[in-house]
Amino acid sequence: MRPNATLVALLAAACLLGTCALSRVEDMRAQERLFLGSMGLSERPRPAGNRLPRRNVPSEIWRMFQRSENSHARESDPCTVSEYGVRGNIIRYVQDQGALPSGWSGGCLEKPLYFNVSVLQPVELLSLAQLEIKFHWKLLQGPRALSMTLYKVIRATLRGADPKAGRRPVLSQSVPAHPEPTSVTLDLTPLAESWRRPGRNYGLLLELLPLGGEPGEEQLLPFRPGNALPLEPAFALPLVRASLVAVSLNPHQCRSRRRRSAVHLPVTPSNVCRARRLYIDFKDVGWQDWIIAPQGYLANYCHGECPFPLSESLNGTNHAILQTLVHSLDPHVTPQPCCVPIRLSPISMLYYDNNDNVVLRHYQDMVVDECGCR
Repeated sequence: MRPNATLVALLAAACLLGTCALSRVEDMRAQERLFLGSMGLSERPRPAGNRLPRRNVPSEIWRMFQRSENSHARESDPCTVSEYGVRGNIIRYVQDQGALPSGWSGGCLEKPLYFNVSVLQPVELLSLAQLEIKFHWKLLQGPRALSMTLYKVIRATLRGADPKAGRRPVLSQSVPAHPEPTSVTLDLTPLAESWRRPGRNYGLLLELLPLGGEPGEEQLLPFRPGNALPLEPAFALPLVRASLVAVSLNPHQCRSRRRRSAVHLPVTPSNVCRARRLYIDFKDVGWQDWIIAPQGYLANYCHGECPFPLSESLNGTNHAILQTLVHSLDPHVTPQPCCVPIRLSPISMLYYDNNDNVVLRHYQDMVVDECGCR
C-alpha cells in the first residue's frame, strides 16, 4: 500500500525542522564555548550549592568592581589594579582547598593550605599573589595570643618519616586575640609563580601554638581535651580562613583604550548606519547562576545602510567611499559597504570560575560606542 503523500511530506518537513533545530543548538553551544574560552573557562561554571550569587563574595572585590563601574573608572587604565599597585586585568580570590584541621594535638594545631594556581592560563603574567589568613575568635578569657608559623611544603613525606624534613619556614609571628577578627597578609608571588610548574605545588602548612601570660610573654598552655571549660582561664580556638588573591595580566586582552558611555544613543527612524540600543540580560542565555555582576549590560549593535554619497558622519574609509560609488553604478555586481563597529569599550565582570573561585576581570570590546561604513 502506497503511503499517503501528505503524511510523507509532513514527516520530511518535521525531520528537516528537527535537523535545523539540532544544528542551531550546536551552533549556540559552539558560540558559548568560544566566549567561555576567551574568559579562560573550560566549560560553563556550576557554582556549588544553591547559594545566592552575592553570597561569599569578598567585600574587597565588590568595592573593586563598583569602582570599575563608576564614571571615574571609565577614564582610568583598565590594565592596572590600583588597590594593589600592580599591572593586571584579572583578579582571582583563590579558595583554600587544604584539609580541615583535625584538632589540637599535643598543644599544637596544624592546618594544611592548598591553592590551585593552575587556573591561571599560560599566557597570563602573575603580578601579585597575596595570602590572607583571617582568625575569627569565639571566646576570650584574659590576654591570649597565638604563635603562628607558616611553612612551605617542598615535598611529600612518607608515612612514618619526619614531616618537618619536607617543609621550610616562611613566616613566624604571634597573633594577638581580639574580639574583632584578626588577619595576617603575606606576599607569596615568587612561591605562587613556582607553583605554576607541574609537580611543584605541595601547598603550605599553618602551625598554631597557644600562648599565655601577659603580652610579650610566651608561655605554652597545656592542651585540655573535651568541651567543658577548665577552672582557670582557657585558650579560645579561633576559626581560621585563608585565601589567595592572585592578580594577573593577560597582555592580549589589555589595551589602553578609554572607556566611554554608550547609554544615551540617539533615537532616530533613519535607516542610515548607526549604533542601535541592545541590552543583554544574562538570564536570557542562562548564565545568571555563575555571573555575579552585572546582571546584564548595554552592548548595542550596528545596523543601517551605507548609501551614496557617503557622508562624513558615517565614518567611511576611502575604500568604502569608492565602493559606494561603484555600487551606485552597478548595484547587482558590487554590494554596499557594511555597517560595523569602529569604536568599542570594555566592561568589568564578576563571576565564579570552574573551581568556584571569585574572579573579577576586565573585558575589551564588549560595548559598541560608534559605527561606521567599511
